[in-house]
Amino acid sequence: MKKLLILTLTILAGISAKADEGMWMIHAIDSALEKKMQERGLELSAGEIYNADAPGATIADAVVSLEFGCTGSIISDNGLMITNHHCAYGDVHKLSTPEHNYLEDGFWAMYSNEEVNIKGKSVLFLKRVLDVTEEVEKMRAELNTQARPMGMRKLSYLLETKYKEKTGLEAYLSSMWDGSKYYMALYEVYKDVRLVAAPPVSSAAFGGDIDNWEWPQHKCDFAMYRIYTAPDGSPAEYSSQNIPLKPKAKLNISLEGYKAGDYTMVIGFPGSTNRYSNSYEVNFNQTVRQPICNSLRGDQMAIIKKWMDTDPEIRLKYSDYYFNLSNVQELYSGEVECIDRFDVIAKKAALEKEVQEWIEASPERKERWGNLLNDLKTKYLAVVVPETNINYYRETLVRGTRISRACTKLNSFRTAVMTSQGITPKKIIELVNGPDPAETEFCNTFLFRGKDYKKQIDAILKEYEGIDLRVEKDLFKYAVEQFYTNVDRDLLGEYQMSLYNANSYYLTGIDGGYRVDYAKIADHIWNNSFFTDIDRRDKFISEEHTIADYLGDPLFRFLQEIRITSFNEATAAAEGEPTRSALNKEFTHALYQMRLDKGIVQYPDANSTMRITYGTVGGYEPRDGVICDWKTTPAGILEKYIPGDFDFTLNERQSQLYRKGDWGRWGFGDNGSQMYVNFLTDNDITGGNSGSPVLNSRGELIGLAFDGNKESLASDVYCTEGYNKCVCVDIRFILWTLDQYAGMGRIIEEIGL
Repeated sequence: MKKLLILTLTILAGISAKADEGMWMIHAIDSALEKKMQERGLELSAGEIYNADAPGATIADAVVSLEFGCTGSIISDNGLMITNHHCAYGDVHKLSTPEHNYLEDGFWAMYSNEEVNIKGKSVLFLKRVLDVTEEVEKMRAELNTQARPMGMRKLSYLLETKYKEKTGLEAYLSSMWDGSKYYMALYEVYKDVRLVAAPPVSSAAFGGDIDNWEWPQHKCDFAMYRIYTAPDGSPAEYSSQNIPLKPKAKLNISLEGYKAGDYTMVIGFPGSTNRYSNSYEVNFNQTVRQPICNSLRGDQMAIIKKWMDTDPEIRLKYSDYYFNLSNVQELYSGEVECIDRFDVIAKKAALEKEVQEWIEASPERKERWGNLLNDLKTKYLAVVVPETNINYYRETLVRGTRISRACTKLNSFRTAVMTSQGITPKKIIELVNGPDPAETEFCNTFLFRGKDYKKQIDAILKEYEGIDLRVEKDLFKYAVEQFYTNVDRDLLGEYQMSLYNANSYYLTGIDGGYRVDYAKIADHIWNNSFFTDIDRRDKFISEEHTIADYLGDPLFRFLQEIRITSFNEATAAAEGEPTRSALNKEFTHALYQMRLDKGIVQYPDANSTMRITYGTVGGYEPRDGVICDWKTTPAGILEKYIPGDFDFTLNERQSQLYRKGDWGRWGFGDNGSQMYVNFLTDNDITGGNSGSPVLNSRGELIGLAFDGNKESLASDVYCTEGYNKCVCVDIRFILWTLDQYAGMGRIIEEIGL
C-alpha cells in the first residue's frame, strides 16, 4: 500500500498547474510577458529569444517555416534541419517505389552525395516583423476618397511588392484581429532543400491512425533535411555546385532531460485558429458542416483502407492521401466531441453576453454593433439548407474521388484549345459560363488529336500515377449514392437528373416504396467513360475528336455539370447582406476592442506567423478517476506491438533493439538504462506547429512537438484549461534512432555530440 501511495503521489506531481494559454507573436514579447515566462522558469531575456535589431543571433533565428505547413529547426553549422516525419511524409512518399519503399524501410543518406533534392520545397527564415497598420489605413483612406475601395488581396500584393523591392526579402502581409492590426513579415527563402533522414513509419508513425491524437503515444516522429546555398552563401535554386548553408544560428541540444514541472517553450508557425469566433458560427460548424465531412470521410477511409490492407502497391499509392484524410477526419471528429464535452458553445454565449453589455454601455458602440449578435443568429439559421447542399456536393463530386482531378483538367484543356483558335480569355469565360451557342458550335465542329495538345493531355494522364481504378470505382459508387441522397433535386444538372429518373422506380408488395438504383447509375457512367479504363483512355486520346466528345464523356458530365457557383448563389440568396463573413469580422473587432478597453492582454488568432508559447512538462486527468503520466518509454512500444498489424508492427531490427534496451550514451538513470519516447507539456499549439522545437528554460532543444491530445481538439475555437496538451518526441530517442538503429554516425558527429 505504501508503494502504491508513493506512485500515486509521483504521478499527481506531474499534473500541470494552471497553463498559460496563448500563441504570442514572437516580435511582441513585452516586459509583462517576459516576466510571466521568467516566473514559470525561463532563464533567458526576451532579447535572447527574438531581436531583429541586435547584433549576433537569437533562438528564433534557428527556427524556420516549411512553406507555412510545418516548422523546422537548424541544429548544425552545415544547414542540417530537423522537423517531424509527418511533415516529410509526402516527400518520402514521392521518392518511394515498390522496389524502394522509403516509407516502410526508412530513408538514410549515409553519405552527403545521397541527400536527395526535393523539387519545389522551400524553407523560410524570418528576418524581421514590421507594424504597418498606419500605412495600411492611410492607403485605404486615400483609395476610398478616390472611390477605389481595395480588398485584402490587392492590398497585400501592393505592399508585399513594395517591401520586397525595398528589402530584397520575401514579404508577407498579415491581418491580425480581422484588420485591427497589420504586420509585414520579411523572410529569406532557400529553395535547395534535400532529404537526409526519415525513419520507417513503423517507428515514426507507430500506432498509426489508431494512436493519432491519443495519449499515450510512442512515435519517433522526426525527419531531417539539409539546406543548400550558392557557393557565395546566397539562396539559390538546386545545383550540384551548391554548398551546405552556414546558418546565422543553430539550436543547442540538451541531453540532461526534463522532469514534471520543468519550463518549456515552443517556437513555430501555427497555421490557424478561430478563437475569436462566436457561438453561432461554432454551433453551425458543429451541427451542419462537420458532421457531413466526418461521416463521408470516415466511410471513404474505410473504402480505401480495405484496398490498402489487401495490396501493398495500393497501400503505397494511397498512403499519403489516406494519411492526410485520416488526420483531418480525426481532428474534426474530435473537435465535435470536445466542443460538446467542454460546453464550448455555452462559454462562447457567456462571453457574448459580456460583449453585448459592453456595447450597450456606449451610444457609439450601440449604433455600430447593437444588433450584431441577433443578426449573426439570423444569418446562420438562414443558410442551414443551402450550406448542407454545398458540403455534400464538395465531399462527393469535388473531393470524393481522386480521378475527379483528371476530369477537372479538361477545363484547362478546353481553354488551351480555344485560345489556340484566337478566342480571348475574356470571351472564353463568357462562353464557358454561358452556356452559349457559340461555344457549343465550336466544341462540336473543331477537330483535333490529343497528341497535338501534349501538355494538356499529359496533365490529365499525370493524375493517374497515384491512383488505382479499382479503388476509384468504389469511391465513385459511394459518391454517387451520397450525392443523390443528400443534395436537393432542384440543384441537379440536366444529365444528372436524367440518370436519376431513368433508374428510379416504385416497388410493389411487402417491400413497396420508391427506390433508386444508385449502383446502376454509377456503373453506367463508369463503364462508358474513357477516363475509367486505361486502354479505352489511350485509344480515345489517340483518335481524332471534337472538344464536345471530350466534354460529353459521362464521367466528366456527371462531375462537372453543376459547379460550386450554383450552390453559392443559393446560399447568397438565403443569406442576404451583410454576409456572415462580414458579421464575423465585426464580432472580432468588437471583442478585440472590448478586451483592449478593459486592459485584458490578448493574442491574435494563429495565421502562420511566428509565435511563441510557454508552459511546463506534466500529465493530466482526461476523465474522472483517470490519471495520465507525462512520459512514455520503449516498454510501451513492445506492449502495443502486434505482429502483422501494419499500424503496430515492428521490423526485426527494431524489435531486437527495443528488447535489448541498450540506450548507450543517450540513456539516463542507473547506468543509462532509461529512455523516454514521448512526453507531454501544456504548450498551446495547433497545426503548423508540427516539427516545432520544444525548448527548455535555457533555450536548448529537448524534443519536437508533433501532436495534440484528443481532449485538446476544440482548441481551434477555445482553449480548455487543464486539458490542452502538446505531445512531443524526446530528442534523445531521436538521436538513439539515428545512432543505434540507422548507424548515421556522420550526423551525430556533425551535430557535435
